[in-house]
Amino acid sequence: MTPQDYVQQKAAASGSSFYYAFLFLPPPRRAAITAFYAFCREVDDVVDEVSDPGVAHTKLAWWQSEVHKAFAGTATHPALQALLPHCPVYGIEERHLQAVIEGCQMDLEQTRYLDFPGLERYCHLVAGIVGEVSARIFGQTDPATTAYAHKLGLAFQLTNIIRDVGEDGMRGRIYLPINELQQHDVKAHELLKRQYSDRFTALMKFQADRAHRLYDEALALLPDVDRRAQKPGLMMASIYRTLLREIEHDNFQVLHQRIALTPVRKLWLAWKMQALGRF
Repeated sequence: MTPQDYVQQKAAASGSSFYYAFLFLPPPRRAAITAFYAFCREVDDVVDEVSDPGVAHTKLAWWQSEVHKAFAGTATHPALQALLPHCPVYGIEERHLQAVIEGCQMDLEQTRYLDFPGLERYCHLVAGIVGEVSARIFGQTDPATTAYAHKLGLAFQLTNIIRDVGEDGMRGRIYLPINELQQHDVKAHELLKRQYSDRFTALMKFQADRAHRLYDEALALLPDVDRRAQKPGLMMASIYRTLLREIEHDNFQVLHQRIALTPVRKLWLAWKMQALGRF
């Protein structure tokens, strides 16, 4: 199996909304974003699939070393072998990949966040940096597009957090800020025991409203000159925001299930943005 085959299988198997946006890119950009996404999945899987924190720390340390060696000219993992040729073309730097790893390390060391600024730092690493690299691959020409990419990445990550409250709780993680839980009088044990209440619904509506504001702010930041090139990101925004609205429509029933869009619907939303330029 070639490195290119490996990353293609990794990206396709994830079933992620990102994959549907990649399909509309020209081959060189599609190859680059697929390799970058596969790298992100590899690192993220260390946190999600390795039960022993010590082993997970060791694996992430290996990835840090592997990334450093790759940028020095000796990549051994197929995800990095597939990605490295694209790095000079699209301005992808070692610091970008190391930041993603740092974000995953935070998952091993921190399971709660006191307030939103603390959570925002985590989101910057695992989503904002990903947005920044993606925007470069998609064809960014205006430096101002970076701010749009970071804010859109934050909106995506908050949508994930809302969707995954139940799943994350089962892993012992609660990403909802502690002070916001307190403001809505929602106790951590209620989330872990999957107890719904009007207080929980109000808390989640608060989270969703903030995510919607971030989507609006991100779209307002996108320079017109880059709007066409950044269509893949806009496709993902359409998919993610539709998912958020589905969760709202279902009255935030996220503690006992993972609400998702069907592959056909994701593809339709991506095509609609590609063909018609609208959500």
